Amino acid sequence: MASSNHFNGFAIAVILLPAIAFATEYVVGDDKGWAINFDYQAWAKDKVFYVGDTLVFNYIAPNHDVYKVNGTAFNDCIAPPDAEKFTSGNDKIELKTAGNKWYLCGKSGHCSTGQKLSITVSNSSAPQPAPSSSSAPSAIFVSVYQVFIALTAAFVVVNHVV
Repeated sequence: MASSNHFNGFAIAVILLPAIAFATEYVVGDDKGWAINFDYQAWAKDKVFYVGDTLVFNYIAPNHDVYKVNGTAFNDCIAPPDAEKFTSGNDKIELKTAGNKWYLCGKSGHCSTGQKLSITVSNSSAPQPAPSSSSAPSAIFVSVYQVFIALTAAFVVVNHVV
């Protein structure tokens, strides 16, 4: 009976870990971070964002901030007082839903100098990420997950748990 309980635990882990393993953490602007005079649309152009991914906005607080806004506020470079605001300098925003997402800096003149980001988030499952500067932590986790699966299979074979 104990072997069956161990197998159930492994089965649950096998089901849950892929969703965690495939999420990617994107540092917005890479080494430049969240700053003025940077083309964030060019930065995002070749990236595919999925539900479960995380955007990380790195900047020196209080020189900048991040507002999560709608398309109109984004186009007009307006940070509405009721919009969600981030001010830590290391803001992590999980992409929880599919669709268009808009972010801008609310400091005077920053949005108009390019400190704004518009992305589209896909509801599809993310493919396994390739190792890169922005996804290295996820790639390492995927490798750990693959080792976990191999060890689980070896455990099942050795203990004849079915």
